[in-house]
Amino acid sequence: MSMIESPCILVCSIDANTGYCFGCGRTIDEIGAWTMMTPERRREISTKLPARLETMERKPRRETRRARMTRGRLEQENDR
Repeated sequence: MSMIESPCILVCSIDANTGYCFGCGRTIDEIGAWTMMTPERRREISTKLPARLETMERKPRRETRRARMTRGRLEQENDR
């Protein structure tokens, strides 16, 4: 089984105005169907994502779990 590339950056929050994810730019339907799409369809959507992200007013990003864990590890290392 091969890995499916995904534009997800683990900032999963949908913009109420556009319907696009603040992190990757996909719609909720695209996110849900991503693994079942053909590679061609995923590439087609992926080419549209940068323009979609530009259309949204960025809200402050909340700290992701990954960033929080990394920060915690760095703080622990600095305390040593």
